[in-house]
Amino acid sequence: MLLSDGERAVLERWTRRASSAQALALRARIVLACAGPEIPPIVAVARELRVTADTVRKWRRRFLAERLDGLADEPRPGRPPTISVDQVEAVVVTTLEEIPKNATHWSRKSMAEHSGLSKSTVGRIWRKFQLKPHLTDTFKLSTDPLFVEKVYDVVGLYFNPPEGAVVLSVDEKSQIQALDRSQPVLPIMPGMPERRTHDYVRNGLTTLFAAFDVATGEVISALHRRHRAAEFKKFLIRIDKEVPSHLQIHLICDNYGTHKTPAIRTWLAKHPRFHMHFTPTGSSWINQVERWFGFLADQKIRRGAHKNVQALEADIRAWVKDWNEDPKPFIWTKTAEEILDSLAQFCRRISGAGH
Repeated sequence: MLLSDGERAVLERWTRRASSAQALALRARIVLACAGPEIPPIVAVARELRVTADTVRKWRRRFLAERLDGLADEPRPGRPPTISVDQVEAVVVTTLEEIPKNATHWSRKSMAEHSGLSKSTVGRIWRKFQLKPHLTDTFKLSTDPLFVEKVYDVVGLYFNPPEGAVVLSVDEKSQIQALDRSQPVLPIMPGMPERRTHDYVRNGLTTLFAAFDVATGEVISALHRRHRAAEFKKFLIRIDKEVPSHLQIHLICDNYGTHKTPAIRTWLAKHPRFHMHFTPTGSSWINQVERWFGFLADQKIRRGAHKNVQALEADIRAWVKDWNEDPKPFIWTKTAEEILDSLAQFCRRISGAGH
């Protein structure tokens, strides 16, 4: 079996290229091994390449008949596709633009009944076009007219805090419920998770006021049964006492009414080292203390059981004390420009959605 110079070059290239399919590279090696004025035994080629003799015979015969073209895969037998492009388009358009009569979203079963296709076919179409009607997510766009200015202000404090000052992210976690299960919680056991009753007993409420130091991660906290400007003023007084007097204090707060009452403004006017920075309306994600509240809820509150408010408050105080023994600040990574760019991209994506 003789090869032309061009055929040999192509075959050798196929064996060397990392992008070549492994099957094609093997076929090229078989042909090269069989080529030459003296034909080596098929068994010897098979042993050298660690394939069967029938495999060597097949691709040697295919090459002799069709040359290089014979090494490509032949069309596989089987039924041709039965789903038309129009049917696929109809499923995608219906999923995006319509809702079923008796449901808020499509399921594979309802779409199969509507389109006349099988549930597995509907599933494959949805996966291909990354459609997930069963999932939902939340979003909220701030309508604050000073959104851009406030983002630059708050993010600027995170990246470049003023010298001789402490930056505190402040908020209240209100209406924390002291919940107890109607029956004792069953502890975790091998092969069985912790179990609890679905119903519970409400035993009162408390509110946690917290000031998260964005530089050190330390937290100043206070618990009050009510959530008014009077309690917020008491918390400001506590901050004033705990922060060294030579430091300026920059507070990052949301736009809750208790933060802006005449009484609070009067108190702030008498304490000029306090500087208020307000987050944009509806943008609690920019306030770092919210992330800290998330840790508290996950680790202590959500799965806790408390027979009264006093027990709940004792657990919260103990958790905060433990946190402050080894505080960890959060690392803010997105600049104001990156935040605004991300928001602009999101608005472009949803432009026209929901009319």
